Amino acid sequence: MKKLHNKVAVITGGNSGIGLAAAILFARHGAKVSITGRNKETLQTSVAQIGEQARGIIADVSKLDDIKAAYEEVHHTSGNIDVLVVNAGIAVSSALADITEEQFNQTSDINFKGAFFTVQRALPYLNDGASIVLVSSATNEKGFAGYAAYAATKAAVRSLARSFSTELMGRGIRVNTLSPGAVDTPIYARNGGSEAEAAGLKDYMASNMIPAKRLGNVEEIAEALLFLASDDSRYMVGAELVIDGGVKTL
Repeated sequence: MKKLHNKVAVITGGNSGIGLAAAILFARHGAKVSITGRNKETLQTSVAQIGEQARGIIADVSKLDDIKAAYEEVHHTSGNIDVLVVNAGIAVSSALADITEEQFNQTSDINFKGAFFTVQRALPYLNDGASIVLVSSATNEKGFAGYAAYAATKAAVRSLARSFSTELMGRGIRVNTLSPGAVDTPIYARNGGSEAEAAGLKDYMASNMIPAKRLGNVEEIAEALLFLASDDSRYMVGAELVIDGGVKTL
């Protein structure tokens, strides 16, 4: 059974990692998928993986004009939106004493401001009864050295789901949060380290920080996003689904 048959879905940051895995799965379940991202080449490659009905749109979620233009394109080509996955984000690792204003602003602009206005600018283009999923992180209730700014933005995202839900309930629009733990994605290689350093970090986390003794994979997280996007979760409003291998139990 196709759980998103003929639904119009938008996934921000859909050109890599969790977002791409979700886009592939949503398309398999019958959705017309549009993904956004900042990199034209990875968007083109990702669209080829997703399938015929997929569209890639260059957009930076920290720029409000980009967000609006993306929705106008989706509306023109596919119609109003039934599913919105607010997934675009970055993770900057820096000690409290060393983080720069530029790093702080970039993290906040993409993870928090970007999430807020991705939903706000979507309102005229959302069908009543739509499902919105905000991708937070298991760090939203944890304290990890070097990730204070990142964790704070993800806690803010979790808070947004509650407030947005109360405002949008009259239209039957559900807003929920997915909070993954450590997932094996390219994000670990984007903090300036080598591939060997990224692999070492992942091994350390699996051995010492995660009760399940492994990182999650993007397909597992995509299945959770499908649940939240579809009618399977129709009684979930303003809730949080945690998929973290047990990190929050520590």
